[in-house]
Amino acid sequence: MSNAIQDYISYLHNIKKVSHNTEISYERDLKKAAAFFDGRNLAFPEAATEENLAFYIDSLEEEKMTPATVSRKVATLRSFFQYLCARGELSADPSRALKPPKVEKREPVIMTVDEVDRLLSMPNTRTVKGMRDRAMLELLYATGIRVSELITLKMEDLDLQRGCIVCHTGAKERWIPFGDVARQSVIIYIDYARDSLLKGNASDYLFTNFSGGSMSRQGFWKVLKGYAAAAGIESDITPHTLRHSFAAHMLENGADLKSVQEMLGHSDISTTSMYTSSRENRLRRVYTKTHPRR
Repeated sequence: MSNAIQDYISYLHNIKKVSHNTEISYERDLKKAAAFFDGRNLAFPEAATEENLAFYIDSLEEEKMTPATVSRKVATLRSFFQYLCARGELSADPSRALKPPKVEKREPVIMTVDEVDRLLSMPNTRTVKGMRDRAMLELLYATGIRVSELITLKMEDLDLQRGCIVCHTGAKERWIPFGDVARQSVIIYIDYARDSLLKGNASDYLFTNFSGGSMSRQGFWKVLKGYAAAAGIESDITPHTLRHSFAAHMLENGADLKSVQEMLGHSDISTTSMYTSSRENRLRRVYTKTHPRR
């Protein structure tokens, strides 16, 4: 990894205090760009020009990457080169002419309350795995947190007495309440399952795998997919689907947009408002399909 990339990642970590996942994503994007230039015997970022950066973006599209992925990589390059220009290491920004592909906005997949109930009832709570899985699913739906936040929750982030968790994203933290159903599931997991998973080892993490280590995103993804199939849910369910469903169901039941924004940790309320648009579109489809004078 070049010194420029290392310096930039250090800047993100120490100054910008971005989340660990964001840091990894930026580093991965820049390493991929550097490998492209290296394959053409060009130094990166020193030899970057508007033209060869455009060739690089074209190569990503030829790899059949989604527009959203390519757009993120463009954003990474822009941020990186702006940083270098601000430090005086480059006199001009070669990324300024880069145009990300148009990303088609799709409505988020929202589960019905019945689907959520079926999904959350799938884990067999007579087993250690089932108790852990039920607690994870209940807490994910009860709080709307990201799966990366769920698997990195620590015991000290949990306040069972007040029924809340504290999530840390970079230098920011947010307080999120949860209800009695999730609270009871977490208590059962801690009292009857967590020690069995730890096998005598110590861990700061609330949820662990069968080796006593922290859960992985891929591990939780497989858990969720298995229960969704068992529940007969045909939609393409991902961990983010429960986050979407949390927000949509809260708004449908009268929660104000600002409160939901704070619980989700969105910096811009326009991001949260997509759930309002999704609800309006769904109601319009129902109306168009069923009203006799549509």
